[in-house]
Amino acid sequence: MAITVVGSVAFDSIEAPSGKREDLLGGSATYFSVAASKFTDVNLVAVVGDDFPDKQLSFLGKFCDLSGLSQKPGQTFRWSGRYLPDMNQRETLATHLNVFAEFKPEIPEDYTECETAFLANIDPDLQTDVLNALGPDKRMVGLDTMNFWIESKRKSLLKALKKIDVLTINEDELRQICDEHNIWKAGQKALELGPRVVVCKRGEYGSILFTGDQTAALPAFNTPNVIDPTGAGDSFAGAFFGYLDGKDSIYSFEMLMNALVIGTVVASFTVEAFGVEGLVAASQDEIAARRAKLAELSSFGFDFGF
Repeated sequence: MAITVVGSVAFDSIEAPSGKREDLLGGSATYFSVAASKFTDVNLVAVVGDDFPDKQLSFLGKFCDLSGLSQKPGQTFRWSGRYLPDMNQRETLATHLNVFAEFKPEIPEDYTECETAFLANIDPDLQTDVLNALGPDKRMVGLDTMNFWIESKRKSLLKALKKIDVLTINEDELRQICDEHNIWKAGQKALELGPRVVVCKRGEYGSILFTGDQTAALPAFNTPNVIDPTGAGDSFAGAFFGYLDGKDSIYSFEMLMNALVIGTVVASFTVEAFGVEGLVAASQDEIAARRAKLAELSSFGFDFGF
């Protein structure tokens, strides 16, 4: 069992009502890897600059194999943002791609034996290159994207979608890519683009699972103390695919719903602290307790009398 994830490793600077932090370890592949490592082995493919500290390399190495992590001359990808008081909206203050601007994923040969691959939010042309490098072996392939790629490289993105199994996407991006405001119709339209499963991430409103013949919505886990929502979606994806990696009948509706619950629960730990601090601290017992609580809260046990 192993997941190969391709995405970004970055330094984030966050301003939020809860406080301010500089140069937190972040990036889509970082959050994904830490979350997925709670359930399976993880192979990381990313790039950092020569400014990336050895202590951060050692930290990442606790959660994933770093054979696919390239270190290039220059600065590591940096992003800074500010969250508005309701924590549902954020403003990007600065984006410095640095070495990530020239990122060309290099896939170690042993990574091609993975049973699961996840293409995090990167250029869709690179996502297709990774798929070609991984080869035609049967595996579950997930993909995430963002509005920038939907607008600027729609044709390339649609090409990549025809080759994957699971699309994870937030609701605004789902509406955009399908040109459909009704989220339920948009989910079904997205299935027609190629993936056999679509997972719509809705933040504090939970998520929706779309398959060919069944659809289900799941609420978010009740998290009153939101400190930093950064990386919640990537943590969700990491736990979702990490749970499914190596399982039998991974496309059964029951198994996919189990993964949806796991992803929701693990993401709830991410938002309770800055960066990956809450995610790292979450124990298996705590995850299991929240999983049971969410399952209980999302089930109807009432006798309606008819």
